[in-house]
Amino acid sequence: MFFLIDRYPCEESPRLGILALNPTPESVPRARRWFRRFIAPYEPRCSIDDCVLMLSELVTNAILYGSTEYAWLVRVEWFRDGTSLRVEVHNPGLPANVRLRRPDAGDAHGRGLLLVDAIAASWHSGPSRFGGTAVSFVMAEAWPP
Repeated sequence: MFFLIDRYPCEESPRLGILALNPTPESVPRARRWFRRFIAPYEPRCSIDDCVLMLSELVTNAILYGSTEYAWLVRVEWFRDGTSLRVEVHNPGLPANVRLRRPDAGDAHGRGLLLVDAIAASWHSGPSRFGGTAVSFVMAEAWPP
């Protein structure tokens, strides 16, 4: 199950959309579909495919590394910050556990943040305003000035 929390943001808000997803593997393709659907009308100049790839990696990590004894959701938000697009993924995990790894060629996992680091203009991890961890990426010049 997932919840689309905000399809029609108010004019004063830079937030373009928000999703709340159950922490299950099925939520990764749901996040991709809903992001594509709700970012398209804003016509960003940046690659939606690149954004979807990075979103997939961050939602996957949120599901794998989020942890709490209570029921929880992965929260995804995307914002317009001037000419940039910022996407945030929140979970109840510990911010100190987010780190860029350099996996060996034979390692099956550990490349998600490397992809984000290579594609995004910038990325950040730290405490979430909802508790837990937020990991975000920014695509510069997503819209004209």
